[in-house]
Amino acid sequence: MTTSEDELLPGTRRALTHRIAVAQTEGRTPSLVAAVVRDGRAVWHGARSSVEGHGPDEGVQYRIGSITKTFTAVLVMRLRDEGILDLGDPLEKHLPGTGAGEATIAELLSHTGGLAAESPAPWWERTPGSLRPELADVVGERPLLHPVGRRFHYSNPGYTLLGALVEELRGAPWEEVLRREVLEPLGLDRTSAQPRAPHAGGWAVHPWADAMLPEPAEDLGRMAPAGQLWSTTGDLARFAVFLARGDDRVLSAASVCEMRTPTAPAEAADVVDGATYGLGLQIQHRDGRLLVGHSGSLPGFLANLTLSPEDDLAAVVLSNCTSGPLLGALGADLVRIVAEAEPRIPEPWRPLAADFDPTLLDLAGQWFWGTHSFALRVTADGMISLGPLSAGGRRSRFRTNNDGTWTGLEGYYAGELLLPVRRPDGSLSHLDLGSFVFTRQPYDGDAVPGGVDPEGWRGIG
Repeated sequence: MTTSEDELLPGTRRALTHRIAVAQTEGRTPSLVAAVVRDGRAVWHGARSSVEGHGPDEGVQYRIGSITKTFTAVLVMRLRDEGILDLGDPLEKHLPGTGAGEATIAELLSHTGGLAAESPAPWWERTPGSLRPELADVVGERPLLHPVGRRFHYSNPGYTLLGALVEELRGAPWEEVLRREVLEPLGLDRTSAQPRAPHAGGWAVHPWADAMLPEPAEDLGRMAPAGQLWSTTGDLARFAVFLARGDDRVLSAASVCEMRTPTAPAEAADVVDGATYGLGLQIQHRDGRLLVGHSGSLPGFLANLTLSPEDDLAAVVLSNCTSGPLLGALGADLVRIVAEAEPRIPEPWRPLAADFDPTLLDLAGQWFWGTHSFALRVTADGMISLGPLSAGGRRSRFRTNNDGTWTGLEGYYAGELLLPVRRPDGSLSHLDLGSFVFTRQPYDGDAVPGGVDPEGWRGIG
């Protein structure tokens, strides 16, 4: 028997099924449905239910709560990419009179705008949105609890303001803009603001008894951009592919990569947990891998989308209970199970193109910054990479500027200019990287800032 590389091995499939079965049983949830995405397509779907013969499939809707925020963030990033706004703009520039206008759009996206976590009472998740018809009803009399831009403080009203920003700049309701600009292009026809059959009902499970209580499914009104949506594992699997690769009909690969980049200053507890936030996406370090995505909860529902860009893997998990299974841990486990059982097969090594510039080889080899040794490599993708020969230290890839200079792409050297400096005869003297001088030998030549002791290297005797 042969197995396609697109399919999961039977042992992997059983391990995934076992993991969600344990989660559904121990979490005491009426139902749980999950999917795994690999290499741009869904490769596994699993479900568990307390009702025999009625297990949900990839087309059954569940409420996804705060995963909605990622969709709202995509709409804002589209406005940025079209030049309608800048992420550094204060909200007041485009949406005046909110009382929170000094926060920038980027700060609202990353929950660093200083706003309160919730809207004023009554509890917005279990009451009709009609109780909060205006933005002032959502942000309250004291919108800002913290200095703007100083700390991460998760804020549902912050995303309500971003939804209102989208409506103001598009001249249409948030739901209409979302459907036209994201859902329809990506083929997410089972994602909607209101539930569409078949959909799960939301339940609370008694903490000390195996008894259930139905939860209300309120229309959140103004708070919709923070948590209104219903979706399926099938649709969220496709959305996960978009978050990994981009789609030029919606957002480029570069823009979704920007969303996945840490933006918020982490508090001490977050540093310990390895967690931070990007632009509409949660980011965590778990099981030795970087995971991005979002969790969601509303009364009666829990949701999680977890993506490992390096492994090109994603997991989606949905459940219809108010509390119980830890879906963030479950999503991470589903990714880990596949990554460990079936490691990603790397692309074949390929040499440089036949027409590469041979003068690039002058740059290759060992360099020294002071006494620290580095290796510079010319790679087949037309870039160069610079990194320490020892285990730790600063490293980066550099892209050419087509004028003899190179720009750093990562870490300490991101955005910094690397200039190969040549002597009058054309031979390579040294590298100037943001004023740091790299030489072929430690402290070699006249280019070393501050000069070199004329007596040179010596011993002690």
